[in-house]
Amino acid sequence: MEKLVIMKLKIEKPFWQVLSVGALAGMRSASAPAITSYLLSHHKSKTLTKSKLSFLQSNVVASGLKYMALAEFVGDKLPFTPNRIKPVVLVARCLSGALAGAGILKASGGNAFTGALLGGTAAVASTFGSFFLRKATVKATGIIDPVIGAIEDALVVGAGIELARLA
Repeated sequence: MEKLVIMKLKIEKPFWQVLSVGALAGMRSASAPAITSYLLSHHKSKTLTKSKLSFLQSNVVASGLKYMALAEFVGDKLPFTPNRIKPVVLVARCLSGALAGAGILKASGGNAFTGALLGGTAAVASTFGSFFLRKATVKATGIIDPVIGAIEDALVVGAGIELARLA
């Protein structure tokens, strides 16, 4: 059984962190819950312990989500991967941002529904923004799409590391 260690969660600007993980969900859907779960599994929150979002604090869940995010980095480069703006993919990104946003805001003492709304909205906006930016970059530079996708991966990883470092 996992030992519960409550550490002070230092989310000083939860609004911005929720928007940030939401934006990352729009770029790589699995990254937002992976980053959020990593953060919350290392800084457990009493307010999450008694909620339906408590699974985000599990080390096992954090590890599983990390591997899902890594698999998505590979899957994104495959030729048969659907565009992120296809309805079913867009919904998944929105839900990913909503889950991550709800977890962060609830852990910091805020309202989970507000966090879900902010995270999901940021994910949708980022989905369209990153999709059209990636297409325009490929067209303008002539660099093949998988290379631009790898650069996008690096941005997501770097932003995720920074978000985890802040807490």
